[in-house]
Amino acid sequence: MLPRTSCTQPCDKKKARPLLATKIIEFFGYSATDLSANARDARARQWCPFIDSPCQKRLSDQSVSGACTLKPTKSGPVICCPVRLYADNYRILESVAKHAFDCEPQLIEGSRVLAESPLPGKERVAVFGKRWGGELRLPNRTRGGGYFVDWVLARIDLDGQLKDFVAVEVQSIDTTGNYQEERRAHLAEQHFAGSSTAGFNWENVNKRILPQIIYKGHALRREPACKGGLFFVCPHPVYNKIRERLGGNLMEYQLQPGSLSLMWYDIGPEVPPGHIRELELKGSFTTTVDQVALAFTAPTNLPDSRAYENAIRSAL
Repeated sequence: MLPRTSCTQPCDKKKARPLLATKIIEFFGYSATDLSANARDARARQWCPFIDSPCQKRLSDQSVSGACTLKPTKSGPVICCPVRLYADNYRILESVAKHAFDCEPQLIEGSRVLAESPLPGKERVAVFGKRWGGELRLPNRTRGGGYFVDWVLARIDLDGQLKDFVAVEVQSIDTTGNYQEERRAHLAEQHFAGSSTAGFNWENVNKRILPQIIYKGHALRREPACKGGLFFVCPHPVYNKIRERLGGNLMEYQLQPGSLSLMWYDIGPEVPPGHIRELELKGSFTTTVDQVALAFTAPTNLPDSRAYENAIRSAL
């Protein structure tokens, strides 16, 4: 809603200042104000410590972002780069495999799984995804292409045959506005007293994230070997927005074909300079893609009657 104003003359746009919204909390993996040797090295090389590779996150001008986590002024940190969720050598994939297959998994790059023998007490799980042998395309109804699934985890038996598999989607949240001024200050190791104008594109939950989950979930339900359905891994605030959009009436189910399992994470408490904050699993919940599709299209969480009328009257 636009604020009411008593101004009768054209406003001076040069004097208008955007609201201060966020601060960069994690920069190339470390605290944005960390001046340790580890943090300085990561900034100098623009290096992502979570995948031990150059930072993949790009800004609109194609410069390297470096921002892993932003903190709004009135709430907790929000992970804004999906690669941040790959901390501890892709530990989230191990967590998914344990939950999906009820075993101690031995994660192996998909193309090499048959060449490696299972370790004692473990089951081989072939991993298909970026840097692990490539993503697998999920076809659509035409031959013109389809969606990529971020990860496919496939359990392989002792004879080298596929036992079952699950798919995994990993999402953070896109940002709006920009944090360029703050980013430049941190790269120069200068104090930044303000906040950036960056925010979060929560509408993407409605426009992109939920529709893709529903489509992929329905497609995977047609796969006889996909016995554990689709897993969706995200930051805790993204999960909160999904539940807010879908309402609080989703029924909980056991893993099954067509199930959707949500797992949400936050960064841990602050750590000494030179160290990286832990990635903490905050919760998980399994429902079905039918439940999500029904909740997404159902007329729940609507604004009050006459909300638009009242907004118009308040703006006049």
